[in-house]
Amino acid sequence: MQRKASMQFFLGGRDLEMQSIGKLLAIHDCVVFDRQLDWGASASAYAEEIYSCLRQQRTAVLVEVKDDLQLADAAERGAVIFVDHHGDRAGLTQPTSIEQIFTLLQLPKSAWSRNLDLVAANDRGSVHGMLRLTPPATMQELLQIRAADRLAQGITAEQEESGRLAAKGAQAYLGGRLTTVCLPHSRTATVTDALDANLGGRGYQNLLIRSPQEICFFGCGSVIDRLRVAVHNSWWGGELPLSGYWGCKDVSDYEAILSLILTAL
Repeated sequence: MQRKASMQFFLGGRDLEMQSIGKLLAIHDCVVFDRQLDWGASASAYAEEIYSCLRQQRTAVLVEVKDDLQLADAAERGAVIFVDHHGDRAGLTQPTSIEQIFTLLQLPKSAWSRNLDLVAANDRGSVHGMLRLTPPATMQELLQIRAADRLAQGITAEQEESGRLAAKGAQAYLGGRLTTVCLPHSRTATVTDALDANLGGRGYQNLLIRSPQEICFFGCGSVIDRLRVAVHNSWWGGELPLSGYWGCKDVSDYEAILSLILTAL
């Protein structure tokens, strides 16, 4: 594949989807740069390698990597490709990053597997996303994919346990329409998975998690719409406009954000 040979791939924040993208690229002998970065990764982490790629007149493919190197001009002439499905590129019908990579590699449909289906659905909509598949994910598949995702994110056993404890202390508002949790770290998957009714948890309709590093909301798409407009420098994604997730780093805004959510619900 001539196009594949001309591309170099730069991977962003680690999770199961990014890990699976790395494996897919390795199988097809692609040039991959992966520094095992955290979510919110920026292009400057690969500045030297990206500039070298462009000097060689190759195409730099940035996978869930923010452009802090002012690469927009290079992107306009096709020298840089941004692969993502967060923010304005998120949505129930939008292709996930791994689906976009699959298309870039020009792979045949026969190469798409059940596991890739699960990985893509999980990254778009977590448990609910996997249950929308045909056929829906089994309990074994749900547990396996969610555990693999938490492991790929680098979540430790201690964080898993503190997440479960935090979930036990959840508080309910509006007759259960909103659940709030105070978490001692930012690994929110430890709480969402512990509470998810499809995984044996107590369940929730909408969930607000406060940690020392960030505030995250999981739930109704219309609420996320309100949040992303009201709070600058936030992020969002998921199966929008139906449902999804939203987050920000300004924890001092917690009371205002809680009030906004309660009003919206």
